[in-house]
Amino acid sequence: MLKEGEKVIYSELMSAFLKIYGGLAKGIRIFQAPGRINLIGEHIDYNGGHVLPAALDMRTIVVARPNGTRTINMAATSLPDRISAGIGRLDDYRSLAWGNYQCGVAYMLSLQGYPLVGCDLLYHSEMPFGAGLSSSASIEVATAICLAALGGMEKPNMEEIAVLCQKAENQYVGVSCGIMDQFIAAVGKKDHAIFLNCDTLEYQYVPLKLGDYTIVITNTNKMHKHTESKYEERRRECVEALAVINQNGGTYQYLCDISLPELESYEGYFQNKTLIRRVRHCVTEENRTLLSLQALKNGDLTAFGALLKEANISIRDDYEATGRELDTVFDIASGIDGVLGSRMTGGGFGGCNISLVRKDKVEQFKSIIKNEYTKQIGYEPSFYESTAGQGASEIL
Repeated sequence: MLKEGEKVIYSELMSAFLKIYGGLAKGIRIFQAPGRINLIGEHIDYNGGHVLPAALDMRTIVVARPNGTRTINMAATSLPDRISAGIGRLDDYRSLAWGNYQCGVAYMLSLQGYPLVGCDLLYHSEMPFGAGLSSSASIEVATAICLAALGGMEKPNMEEIAVLCQKAENQYVGVSCGIMDQFIAAVGKKDHAIFLNCDTLEYQYVPLKLGDYTIVITNTNKMHKHTESKYEERRRECVEALAVINQNGGTYQYLCDISLPELESYEGYFQNKTLIRRVRHCVTEENRTLLSLQALKNGDLTAFGALLKEANISIRDDYEATGRELDTVFDIASGIDGVLGSRMTGGGFGGCNISLVRKDKVEQFKSIIKNEYTKQIGYEPSFYESTAGQGASEIL
């Protein structure tokens, strides 16, 4: 059953769709896929580690209607761009400033044998772009289930959808992301996180029972973009570090296969000590993620909060994927009464922080962060309170 506010949103989006594309409302369908926060397990999804993300109730919404042609037309509520992509030449749109993610998904679906039909699409995002809440994966997965459904695949394998969307980002767009973002967008479950093995894709749902606490997302309002940050550099460093270890007796497929005692035995082989720090983050973050799973299962929020703090220190000092803005939020949050833990979330180098805050302290938390952050950085942060949302689905 749709809530009244949702009905208004969807009605307005259908009106916007008809204003752009004309015609009748008959045949219009609406799909959604969520953004995500990663509770812990940062930058190890591409290193064979476990992650613990949750879907947000902030989404990418796609309004869609078949158009009887062999062309996919795309528009967005927040952009002036209008894109038309021919189904027969989907490989030609890699350089688009907007629309390349969607074209990449369509291309991968076609290679996998999904039947595609021409359609008109209108995108609406409830997430701030560049905040590290995985708006790109949300766009990809929403596009995938939309195109699959319009082509007659009403109930695709959602795990396969996640993998195809990751391939689109890796091979078509050219961003070497891991599988986590697409996976949680595809199979997320309301009021649950997912404990995911990024190598085998085995996963389990973990109830998020936070009791008197809630997760507050603080957006530094410093945008991050993987292709313009040091994200790709970190990935290359991890590949290089694994090669050094395996050239000196190791037989590991991923950095997260290494234990901390084993890592210490390899340290002498590294001339570049920066690489050791990168490996140390991956190895210790994997351990923190396993401990976090148990803490959440046991309802031990104090232990979970302490692990969040340790994770932030590791990604700040060993992985160096934060920056002044994220460090400032963490430092302020760590000193506020009612905060059990705090850390950056997402790719880093800007974007968002998550903090585990007692519900009756949330407004005080926001006020202190806003005042101190603005004083130190020069502009205001933004705040979001989001419950763990549902994975991708058709709405109407």
